[in-house]
Amino acid sequence: MDTIANFIGGQFTRPVAGRYLDNHDPATGAVYSRLPDSDTADVAAAVGAARQAFPAWSATPARERSRLLLRLADLVEANLDRLARAESIDTGKPVSLARAVDIPRAADNLRFFATAVLHTQSDFHDTDEGTPGQGGRAVNYTLRRPRGVCGLISPWNLPLYLLTWKIAPALATGNTAVAKPSEVTPMTAFLLSQLAVEAGLPPGVLNVVHGTGPGAGAAIVTHPDVPTISFTGSTATGKWIAATAGPMFKRLSLELGGKNPLLIFADADLARAIPTAVRAAFTNQGQICLCGSRVLVERTIFRQVLDGLVEGAQRLHPGDPLDPATTQGSLASRQHLDKVASYVQIARELGGTIHGGGAAPSASSLPERVRGGAFYLPTVISGLEPGCRVEQEEIFGPVVTVQPFDSDDQAITLANSTPYGLAATLFTQDATRAHRVAARLDAGIIWVNCWLLRDLRTPFGGMKQSGLGREGGAEALRFFTEPRNVCIGL
Repeated sequence: MDTIANFIGGQFTRPVAGRYLDNHDPATGAVYSRLPDSDTADVAAAVGAARQAFPAWSATPARERSRLLLRLADLVEANLDRLARAESIDTGKPVSLARAVDIPRAADNLRFFATAVLHTQSDFHDTDEGTPGQGGRAVNYTLRRPRGVCGLISPWNLPLYLLTWKIAPALATGNTAVAKPSEVTPMTAFLLSQLAVEAGLPPGVLNVVHGTGPGAGAAIVTHPDVPTISFTGSTATGKWIAATAGPMFKRLSLELGGKNPLLIFADADLARAIPTAVRAAFTNQGQICLCGSRVLVERTIFRQVLDGLVEGAQRLHPGDPLDPATTQGSLASRQHLDKVASYVQIARELGGTIHGGGAAPSASSLPERVRGGAFYLPTVISGLEPGCRVEQEEIFGPVVTVQPFDSDDQAITLANSTPYGLAATLFTQDATRAHRVAARLDAGIIWVNCWLLRDLRTPFGGMKQSGLGREGGAEALRFFTEPRNVCIGL
């Protein structure tokens, strides 16, 4: 059995208290490794190492920081198969998905920010109005400097992709980092630590502490020498972080939950819209914060779209995630399976119609190796009231609800009716409608006639209970730096 170690000050270390957690393969239910159950002592050591490394790293020329991050990106790509297999075992997702999306995008994150930091610009203002009697000319320019130690807390659904999404801009801009991956999916972060040594990152620049949210995550959030926190995870935890770190005047980026609508208008290209809706609902077993979990359909085409979604869901057959032919893997844990199943049961009790799925697959339908896994069939539900729990709360699994609408205004009202505002998708061939509706949707990112196309140059984040702050592109470079205005009188 593998034993994962913390990565602190360039060394692989045991947890100070000597406690470990079991790491399960969700597709089989078996324990296949163990990870540190770190606490405040481990976090204190990591923050100390990051603080010690900060002066030299922040003074390192951007070109050299870029070179090291590009080297790390190369190593991620060179270890594609190893990392994809580890992510598949940790998360239960198909190894083909990890190979095609998660690991390449992790390398893209590192490469993008490694090069973006070489092309930043500073603001300059020629001031021609000053204080009477003290001269009227001055020039102002803005310096941006790294903030220090950054606490980076990433989730279990896209473990390496979202961890590098935080690490890359933090390190590129000259900060040092204490990262905590989810205790549910720690293996790729451990492997990234090993690659960081091979890439030549100086000791203490990147530190990785494993453990639970209450044990290690809370210690990072509350540590007085960590002025910057970037967190991706549940809205409940995000609220706690905001309430705790706010009075400490920490800078926060919180990317939280979503209940994302996907709108299909009667003039849409259904040959494109329906397969995209199926993909948006069930990719990674619905365990992506950007999944379109509520499909809203103009009434005149409602039956056609509903039938298409059901047919698409029924073509997805759960299988062994390590089989390259598998397109539908297991959920991330048995506990999460129970949560997803509970929402489908609520839908039944509320009178919703379950169109196929609605249960775990039979053991006989699964390969023998994974018959003890946390699998759930893709499920389509109709007939629920828009204000019910199933329509309002994040399920984060292979469950999609379908609602009809009669007008653009009603579609927008339904789309905006949840507490969340992360993403939205709409399908229409009317360009005027596309612009008009997109402008009125409460969502930080909106796709028109596509889904999950990401340009790293654009801001990323949500509104309402989907989060606080923006990451991506120049927004991330600004988030991890502190502006200093310099005014020179002439």
